[in-house]
Amino acid sequence: MASLAVTFSMISPRITAEIIEAQEFTDIASRYTVMGVPRTVINDNNDDALEGAVPADVLLQKILEA
Repeated sequence: MASLAVTFSMISPRITAEIIEAQEFTDIASRYTVMGVPRTVINDNNDDALEGAVPADVLLQKILEA
């Protein structure tokens, strides 16, 4: 998921990606309610976060919906 997010961010200037190591940054992990990884949060919206690895088209659809 991290490499997919970075790939999308290289393709479009409207997309940025940040990869956070949940065990090192527990305060951030807590803020985004990380219970398992990967957890993909789009536009700081915890309600629409994706859990686990998803196909590229699923991630792209979520980004487009945001």
